Amino acid sequence: MVRNPLTPEERRRGERLGEVLREARGGRSMVAVAASAGISAETLRKIETGRAPTPAFFTVAALAGALGLSMDELLALCVPVPVAGPLPEPGELPLTA
Repeated sequence: MVRNPLTPEERRRGERLGEVLREARGGRSMVAVAASAGISAETLRKIETGRAPTPAFFTVAALAGALGLSMDELLALCVPVPVAGPLPEPGELPLTA
C-alpha cells in the first residue's frame, strides 16, 4: 500500500499534538510517561518532535490517559487554526459555534 504524503495542515496538526503532549508532560521524564502509556520512549520522542505526525489512535489515547488529558481536550488543542491566529494553550478550549 502506498501512503499519500501528508498535507501541510496534517503535519502542523501532528506538530501541535507533540507540543501539547510535551507541555502536558511538564517535568515528568519521557521514559516514565512512555512506560505509563505502554509505549517506548522513542515513540513518544518521535511524536513530541513531530517526526511521527500521525500516531495510532490507541497510542494517543494511552498518552492522554497517562497525562490526565481527555481526548476531547486533545482534539480541541490540536484543531487547525489560521496561521495568523494564536494557538490555544492547554486548558483553554476554543469555543465552538
